[in-house]
Amino acid sequence: MADAKVIPFDDDRSRANAVQRPQRRRSTGSRRKNGEPALVREVQPLPGLDLTQDDVLVTREEQEPERAPDDEAGQGVQSVQGGLERRIAHGLSFLRRRLTGDYEVDDFGYDEELTDQVLMSVLRPLYEKYFRVEVKGIENIPAEGGALIVANHSGTLPLDGLMMQVAVHDNHPAGRHLRLLAADLVFMLPVANELARKAGHTLACAEDAERLLGRGELVGVMPEGFKGIGKPFSERYKLQRFGRGGFVSTALRQGAPIIPCSIVGAEEIYPMIGNSKTLARVLGFPYFPITPTFPWLGPLGAIPLPTKWTIQFGEPIPTDGYPPEAAEDPMLMFNLTDQVREQIQHTLYKLLVQRRSVFF
Repeated sequence: MADAKVIPFDDDRSRANAVQRPQRRRSTGSRRKNGEPALVREVQPLPGLDLTQDDVLVTREEQEPERAPDDEAGQGVQSVQGGLERRIAHGLSFLRRRLTGDYEVDDFGYDEELTDQVLMSVLRPLYEKYFRVEVKGIENIPAEGGALIVANHSGTLPLDGLMMQVAVHDNHPAGRHLRLLAADLVFMLPVANELARKAGHTLACAEDAERLLGRGELVGVMPEGFKGIGKPFSERYKLQRFGRGGFVSTALRQGAPIIPCSIVGAEEIYPMIGNSKTLARVLGFPYFPITPTFPWLGPLGAIPLPTKWTIQFGEPIPTDGYPPEAAEDPMLMFNLTDQVREQIQHTLYKLLVQRRSVFF
């Protein structure tokens, strides 16, 4: 607090000097910068001491007492309440649009608003808190235009594709959306079918991929398919065959760059130590996994292990410099496919060497 004026009490001092002191009293009608009246504090005269009007002490603007902690807490509560009210209003508006059908989906069934507001919100805690995904090389994804992201596939259940989708959505400066190409099995399951369409996934075929790339979309593909996601734990981080290079042909036709993507951490969420082929045939699945926790622990065995993930996007491989007929050249497609595969595998080994722990 600023020093207050001290009134001398020595008798030798004449009151004439006191009258000659500069007048420091402020009118109670004066205003501070924030428009509130300036504070005035008067001192009661001591017995036997005749004080003139000029001897009244007045606090300066900077001598105003600090706000009480209760006032600051009150402002914080009001701010929280205001934010809560806005979220409630936003949620009610979103619900009204859902009920009235006042929202848009594209011809693939993609619902951007539902994806941003609901699906991403559901996946984000798994992405940030459970797997603690670290993203590298996000600057290699272009800010606009079509591009094809090619990634390794693993983990028994396809959580790696979903985490890659959140990584692009939450980390790219342009807030781009990743449209994943999914296997036909996804669209045969009742609930997964609707959710996949709403989230922007589409059937893994050349026609759909070309349409999306032609519209300037960011498309993700995992060429290993079920061979990668259902491989045994002993073969973790060893890339399987990339098919016949159909994704390269699609990128060549549209002149879209190919961005290799390496994902570390997904292999250990469900260590697949066995495969019941009989049950797989009965249920119509490509494999039936046996892990250290499933099916022994029942539904609890379906909980993934909380491994630490790293997703790295590599430097783009351009395809716009090739002539249109290059998409029909099998040797060129083989070379580009092998280049993408080797780049992903090399990055996987590099990330594994840098990793100090599976869980931390």
